[in-house]
Amino acid sequence: MNGKAAVPAAVDPTSIPAEKKYPYYIERPVTHNRVERFLEAFAAILKYSDYKPLLDSYCTSSAKCNRCAVACPIFLATGNPRDIPCYRTNLLLETYKRYFTIVGWLKSRLTGGFELTEEIIDDMLDGFYRCTACRRCTRECPMGVDHGLITHLGRYILSLIGIVPKALQVSVREQLEGETHNTSKVPRAALLNTLEFLSEEMEENLGVKMEFPVDRPDRDFVFFCAVSDYLLEPDTLMGNAAVLYASGDWDRWTIGTGNYDGINYGLFYSDWHLERIIKQLVGEVTRLNGRRILIGECGHASRSAHDFVPVFAGGETYPVINFMEYTLDCIRKGKITLDSDIIDKRVTYHDPCNIARSGWIVDQPREIIRTFVKDFVDMKPSGRDNFCCGGGGGLVSVDEIHDFRMSIAGKIKAEQLRQTGAEICIAPCANCKKQLKELVEYYEIPCRVMGLHDLILKAIHIPGGKSPRARKEEAALFETNA
Repeated sequence: MNGKAAVPAAVDPTSIPAEKKYPYYIERPVTHNRVERFLEAFAAILKYSDYKPLLDSYCTSSAKCNRCAVACPIFLATGNPRDIPCYRTNLLLETYKRYFTIVGWLKSRLTGGFELTEEIIDDMLDGFYRCTACRRCTRECPMGVDHGLITHLGRYILSLIGIVPKALQVSVREQLEGETHNTSKVPRAALLNTLEFLSEEMEENLGVKMEFPVDRPDRDFVFFCAVSDYLLEPDTLMGNAAVLYASGDWDRWTIGTGNYDGINYGLFYSDWHLERIIKQLVGEVTRLNGRRILIGECGHASRSAHDFVPVFAGGETYPVINFMEYTLDCIRKGKITLDSDIIDKRVTYHDPCNIARSGWIVDQPREIIRTFVKDFVDMKPSGRDNFCCGGGGGLVSVDEIHDFRMSIAGKIKAEQLRQTGAEICIAPCANCKKQLKELVEYYEIPCRVMGLHDLILKAIHIPGGKSPRARKEEAALFETNA
């Protein structure tokens, strides 16, 4: 990617045959001229991006040793050779070599060889969405092939000819072109009502009044979380707010109403959409004259902003901070205190692939947890080598593949979680939380899934407010009377 993504071609509405079966819902299913259209889309991407040097490099190496197989949770669950990462990768590399290199073109004229077919496209559109893009396999590849990136590129090409899960496409369309400009269609009025409700909830539970800062200009931090958190993960948001209040930084942050969604599904399947969503996020920070981007508990929102604001923002680049980095900094500086006698259950931690695989955020959450959780047990393996939750790469949003996510993609993660014996699993990512909550129900694992700041909310000392012990006693009394 070079900061200028290829623009999707319009899908011909006449190419809508009813007989074709796809593994996921597609708005306008296509079968006619798919080979020709795939190659045209591939050519456009190569023209307007810098994928070509990377593909040339991968083509000079052997991507067939199968060492990646031992790292892939999908292959380990199925044993199917089609689920080996280098199998999927070679489908795209063989296409590139045959149609976009001189050597491949000459070879096809002299000796025949690989030809792209409708069957291979079927293989790719299925295989690229069986991959969670967790990139665990990349750590095993002796040649440094990033199979997750190849999955992304394959999905990108397919999206340009109209082959993309409807769940992702509809969400992105609403975020870029809809009235609400967010993936969950949460209107501004609903956001403000939710923030008012959360303020009242915190005043009742914490004993202090906190009114969320909205559209405040000239603040250090402009806050973005997965917009679904405003409706589905209120304890995570209240935990974020509690840290900002207790640290004395309440006047340093704001939430914007022009854009309040950190989600970027372009990361999963389209550089063109990735770029536009990044520019939309950056535009909100610029509108508010903010200085830094503060991302809540969301793995892909953090990675998309952290890695691609510098790529696509042009001259309006802002530093990107994940909220766990901010919280740890507050702890180290003595700005907040967490009560170590509040959490009396065994706790484990799930590493979201988008922030852990690169090594960016691995030790920080564990350092936070150990300051107030007495019984913490890590999964094995963990950190950069941890297994994906099974819903990565946007798969968690595709409801029609739920059985695949549970019985195959999430199988090893469920086994990992059960082996810890933990009663609480911390998952600081909106998509991971959704997948893991479904997994513990599917496999009947006695464990609650929550965000890190859900726990922090229980243990944090609030200046002028109720003590963590008093809040715990009140919560226990409420549960007893309920």
